Amino acid sequence: MISVESLRVEFGVKPLFAGASFVVNDRDRIALVGKNGAGKSTLLKILCGQQKPTEGVVSIPSDTTIGYLPQVMILQDDTTVRQEAQKAFSNVTELKAKVDALNQQLAERTDYESESYLALVEKFTLEHERYMMLGADNCEAELERTLMGLGFERSDLERPTSEFSGGWRMRIELAKILLQKPDVLLLDEPTNHLDIESIQWLEQWLAQSAKAVVLVSHDRAFINNVTNRTLEISCGQIVDYKVKYDEYVVLRKERREQQLRAYENQQKEIQEMRQFIERFRYQATKAVQVQQKVKQLEKIVPIEVDEVDNSALRLKFPPCLRSGDYPIICEDVRKDYGAHTVFSNVNLTIKRGEKVAFVGKNGEGKSTLVKCIMGEIPFDGHLKVGHNIQIGYFAQNQAQLLDEELTVFQTIDNVAKGDVRLRINDILGAFMFGGEASDKKVKVLSGGERSRLAMIRLLLEPVNLLILDEPTNHLDMPSKDVLKEAIRAFDGTAIIVSHDREFLDGLVSKVYEFGGGKVREHLGGVYDWIESHRNGTDGANMLNGSNKANGQPIKPTKPIEPTKSSKTDYAAHKEQQKLLRKAERAVEESERKISDMERRLKELDDLLMVPENAADMTLVTEYTSTKKALDEEVERWEKLSEELETLS
Repeated sequence: MISVESLRVEFGVKPLFAGASFVVNDRDRIALVGKNGAGKSTLLKILCGQQKPTEGVVSIPSDTTIGYLPQVMILQDDTTVRQEAQKAFSNVTELKAKVDALNQQLAERTDYESESYLALVEKFTLEHERYMMLGADNCEAELERTLMGLGFERSDLERPTSEFSGGWRMRIELAKILLQKPDVLLLDEPTNHLDIESIQWLEQWLAQSAKAVVLVSHDRAFINNVTNRTLEISCGQIVDYKVKYDEYVVLRKERREQQLRAYENQQKEIQEMRQFIERFRYQATKAVQVQQKVKQLEKIVPIEVDEVDNSALRLKFPPCLRSGDYPIICEDVRKDYGAHTVFSNVNLTIKRGEKVAFVGKNGEGKSTLVKCIMGEIPFDGHLKVGHNIQIGYFAQNQAQLLDEELTVFQTIDNVAKGDVRLRINDILGAFMFGGEASDKKVKVLSGGERSRLAMIRLLLEPVNLLILDEPTNHLDMPSKDVLKEAIRAFDGTAIIVSHDREFLDGLVSKVYEFGGGKVREHLGGVYDWIESHRNGTDGANMLNGSNKANGQPIKPTKPIEPTKSSKTDYAAHKEQQKLLRKAERAVEESERKISDMERRLKELDDLLMVPENAADMTLVTEYTSTKKALDEEVERWEKLSEELETLS
């Protein structure tokens, strides 16, 4: 689908990468990885034609369509959500207008036997078949499914896009790209503005509906669930690993060890040559050998080794005062913005040492409750911050409070104490401020770089209550690992607002879910919460007034589900198992039919791509009928799957 040969990109003296050659094939799911600044976003821009390489060729067939989602894009504000998303179907809309015009002409004419009328009938038939092949009848339903999958409510679809934040409008742009169903999807950090449920929906969509995908993401769970191939930009080269990300990490470690051994052997060889040259430089009897060594030395191509991986760096928060037993207690907390209630009847108690997560869709009140805890906004109800609490707060605006005249190194040196001061360069390197970057002044840093710097400062301050609002947005994977280990080893209490499942996994022991104006408490980790949603049994307690005793929230307990043997006798249980097996067979049969029809559609699609078959009505009719049958079978499969889930 896309062929890249001998690609070279230069912005300065040293190229970003050179000699890059690879092919993007149908059904490839490629993770593009590398350090920040390695050229990942640049490569995506080259693949979609927005940027030209210094050298090399990018070959894309003329009939191949490409959908590109950049990290930052210009957004429109003059339509509703539905109208903006409908722009994805502009080709369908144009074709519909053409079909309607032809239909109108047929209705107005009465010369049914003339050649021109018959030609008009044939033209109408061809255009109508094309219109049906595009699945035009399902456009609106597909539009709604996609927008709702990305977190919109049905009532949002008629609202102006100007009422939504930049993150929500980026979701609309993502929806438009998905609805166009391009042959190749290029996605640059697509999960940045998505919540956990929307990320899971996107994973499923990419697995089932996408043709080829190349994506850049720092969400490890997302790229592991989506990709089957990894392209790494490292040391000015692009290395192709035919495995998913977790397997790539293992192979990369082995490759780096090989690089290191080769580098050490080369350095030893260079040292021996130089010693020989220095020793015999002025001896006439050795002049020929010295010249040979000099020439050999000039021909050596230095072996490059990846920079030392600092992901194993361990950070520990400095000692602080012991806090009270209950750092945070909320009683009937409520927050309204005008007529809109963000949440109400919130009753929760966070104990000393607990690590908890705030999760839920964007706009449901996670950051709002954090601001209530911080005393930044007014609210109704009672919220008590415990005894001896020292809060370390990270939010995006914290980055704006840094002294712009200090360098990166000075900013951290001013808060570092004791032995930590000897490791400042290692710490900065772990958060992508290695080398000359540590000498940059804060005022020249980007928003993401400032956020990382504010995070490092927080890690070095003596606090006993950490409140982190989306702490991983601007961190690469090694940096996330450093932060996660630091929080895991933290003796105090932590509240983490995040949609990064991999980051939260193994870190938090309790999840508070925000949604529908309520806050629900889930015991266990983030994947326990996800699993409870998948099973339809939330295992949660609503944190409202009915859950209190003596002014304190009752600790929720996981409901005990009765076993089937306690509900029914043996005969009924046997009948239940029979129905279950029947439902499983029906689902398997439906899946087989869907697979057969999808395979036949692919064959018909290939046949219709041949010019001499383009007007073959037999093939066109079969394609249309097969497509219709496939849509019906998919609907049937959904119903059968629901029945099976009910029986299970």
